[in-house]
Amino acid sequence: MYHRLTGKKLLQSANKVQRGIVAHKKIVNVSQIKVDDSIKRNYTEVKKTYGNISDEDRIFTNLYGQRDYRLKGALKRGDWYKTSDIISQGPDWVVDQIKRSGLRGRGGAGFPSGLKYSFMPKSNPDGRPNFLVVNADESEPGTCKDREIMRHDPHKLVEGALLVGFGMRAKAAYIYIRGEFYNEYLRLQEAVDEAYKAGLLGKNACGSGFDYDIYVHRGAGAYICGEETAMIESLEGKQGKPRLKPPFPANFGLYSCPTTVTNVETVAVVPTIIRRTPEWFDNMGRPRNSGTKLFCISGHVNNPCTVEEEMSIPMQELIERHCGGVRGGWDNLLAVIPGGSSVPAIPKHICDDVLMDFDALVEVQSGLGTASLIVMDKSTDIINAIARLSSFYKHESCGQCTPCREGTNWLLQIMNRMVEGRAEVEEIDQLEMITRQIEGHTICALGEAASWPVQGLIRHFRPEMEARILQYKKQSG
Repeated sequence: MYHRLTGKKLLQSANKVQRGIVAHKKIVNVSQIKVDDSIKRNYTEVKKTYGNISDEDRIFTNLYGQRDYRLKGALKRGDWYKTSDIISQGPDWVVDQIKRSGLRGRGGAGFPSGLKYSFMPKSNPDGRPNFLVVNADESEPGTCKDREIMRHDPHKLVEGALLVGFGMRAKAAYIYIRGEFYNEYLRLQEAVDEAYKAGLLGKNACGSGFDYDIYVHRGAGAYICGEETAMIESLEGKQGKPRLKPPFPANFGLYSCPTTVTNVETVAVVPTIIRRTPEWFDNMGRPRNSGTKLFCISGHVNNPCTVEEEMSIPMQELIERHCGGVRGGWDNLLAVIPGGSSVPAIPKHICDDVLMDFDALVEVQSGLGTASLIVMDKSTDIINAIARLSSFYKHESCGQCTPCREGTNWLLQIMNRMVEGRAEVEEIDQLEMITRQIEGHTICALGEAASWPVQGLIRHFRPEMEARILQYKKQSG
């Protein structure tokens, strides 16, 4: 899903609270949360290294499905612990906790989550209800983090949807799950049914006096429905095509009611953040890049995996510690796409030192995206790899906007010729120009998603493109 790119400029985070360390505890009593000044100390040392967090600091404790995913197992792992006490603190308190944690959206745009949730109206004189929509339409090539949550830790998502919805004064949540995720859908629906049966959802949810419903809705496989307004259109039974903004969903969303669309991982971490206090979460990662993150690493590594690590961990350490390194050794690395297919690839010399967080990757003209690394060694035909992504975006364009509808087709045609070398060197500049005409000229961010991989190819691998063209000319006489 590519709504992760809708934030074209990452907004400045609100002023952070004084950073602190909370004593490592698996569960922190809500009564302690209210007086968290008594269990935190000033944190004045500058942290210079990140990563290699301990298991007790990991939020997703059943990421690999080694334990029971059902309610009984979730309760043993601390889920649904004193949820009613959290709700008793009130919706503004819940949103404030999320703000103080420094949590930024895990879907890719990196917008401060607490600030986003605070945009929802606190009252509607016209009687319209608020809704929460959880984006589980994980369709971005290379991304497989939300799937693991729904497959092995679904109750974290269900409880998170309850707390986030309560903070936004929502009446109900709709979890829009990718149609191809059939087994994940079954487990998520089972978790929702268990929560209803246990009195954790529905009337008087968790015995809190708050009424809340969760509905799981299956999509039909369209990538475009990962964009928030296209998802809302699809939920309403229409074609999944993005809406013009304004009006924004926070004012006019699902069924014309105030709506917030947010990512699975973003929602699922909220209960743990509140229980362990915002300062615990904010203390991990660099400033403005707080907390832990699920990283998906695929491609030419010895052990592809999804792993939870601290934000700002160096890319090289992430790959070597958790994936057994690049196939053939680190020196055999050609490039990495660091955030799913829609962000520009970066070559080895940048990967040597770059940190895996929002700001560090923006500085090297790429992005964290969904934190899904696609690793390519020197056996990769990088031109062909990017051409394959151009084919994907051309196929998934909804066709609503002319620059995207026509531009993605032009990109694919030229990229296919670039793969062969059947082009002119001057066409590389033409290719760049086409991406600039698409980028920023469409209703949604699929235009950027289609343009950025090509821009990254030209930025870092132009000599390879020129050499391919010259080689073709030489061979063809």
